[in-house]
Amino acid sequence: MKLPRVPHSWSLSPRRAVALQQRMARLVSRTKPPGEIRFVAGLDAAFSKDERRCFAAVVLWDIAERRIVEQHTATRKLTFPYVPGLLSFREVPALLLALRKLKRRPDLLMCDGQGLAHPRRFGLACHLGVICDLPSLGCAKSRLIGTHADPARPRGSRTDLFDKGEVIGTVLCTQTGIKPVYVSIGHKIDLQTAEEIVLACAIRHRLPEPTRLADRLVATFKCDCVKSRNTAAV
Repeated sequence: MKLPRVPHSWSLSPRRAVALQQRMARLVSRTKPPGEIRFVAGLDAAFSKDERRCFAAVVLWDIAERRIVEQHTATRKLTFPYVPGLLSFREVPALLLALRKLKRRPDLLMCDGQGLAHPRRFGLACHLGVICDLPSLGCAKSRLIGTHADPARPRGSRTDLFDKGEVIGTVLCTQTGIKPVYVSIGHKIDLQTAEEIVLACAIRHRLPEPTRLADRLVATFKCDCVKSRNTAAV
């Protein structure tokens, strides 16, 4: 898949990265996607134990047929340190490599991470969506910021996630009787549509299939890379 040119350098200090997030947050669109969302690219990343490499995986999921259309992995040298709130500068370069391997252009990017539910309203899902110029959302397993009431237990129950008086996401029960997930807008999508997409993809488990499968794929890929490296060193 052909992607737009990345509009900035990845070689930034944390201070400059924060400033870049603040500027790029103005580009985020919160509008409803104009067309059907059928092909969802689930994305996840992992890191080597020595913090030298980032492993990325993308799984293209067909919502209508409930099946994997294609899946790819990629790895890239890590150049950015771990700083809370700046995760996208570690993950996005490798995720872009994996996305470029897709033959079919996705209708939406689903990230295992935050979108607007971020201190500067520019989490991983926003950063990736703006760069790729595609609708995107964040579906995270845990809360980064904000406060909320406890949602009811049945599948589909929801409650707003607030920060400084602003609704920044949704706490959503994807299956009855289990912990909720945290859904937020990434780019070119509204919150209601983001919730609907996550529920449509969460067919059996707490996590929606695109990111659940991407998580499994990247874990296997990382393990295989480590084994291959260890074998080569013998």
